[in-house]
Amino acid sequence: MPAFLQIDPSKCTACRLCELACSFEKFREFNPEKSCIREVVLLEEAFYIPVVCYQCDEAWCLKVCPSVALTRNRELGIVELNETRCTGCRMCTMACPFGVMFYSPEKGKVFKCDLCRGNPACARICPTKAIEYREEDLTLQRKRKIYSMKLMDAYREVQK
Repeated sequence: MPAFLQIDPSKCTACRLCELACSFEKFREFNPEKSCIREVVLLEEAFYIPVVCYQCDEAWCLKVCPSVALTRNRELGIVELNETRCTGCRMCTMACPFGVMFYSPEKGKVFKCDLCRGNPACARICPTKAIEYREEDLTLQRKRKIYSMKLMDAYREVQK
């Protein structure tokens, strides 16, 4: 059964260990700019939320990729990136409503969360369990979709 990252913002302390663990897992260096998860910090509201690829059912990144570098892995429940096919056009970064497709100027390619192929570093390192890796069931899938839509609405408000 596919699994996903469940985020509980009420448990997040903005320690940003998730970003460091992700960047080390992906690029073997501690650099939040090379992380597939980004901590959104709203200081005035004292609100912190890790934002990561939701592996959307209707993945716009996948739909706009002209080089077919993004594909759906149904077994793992993820949208995968084939880096050798990526041309670095960044269409996927523009199409992602959550801003979680990233571009590496060093490689001239995009990068994204692949749930660490089933063992996400961000969930392993999170000291408060604000990020948990869970098997997906239909109830949680519906909740995730509702939560994603709320997050997208909030993101649009911030962008205004």
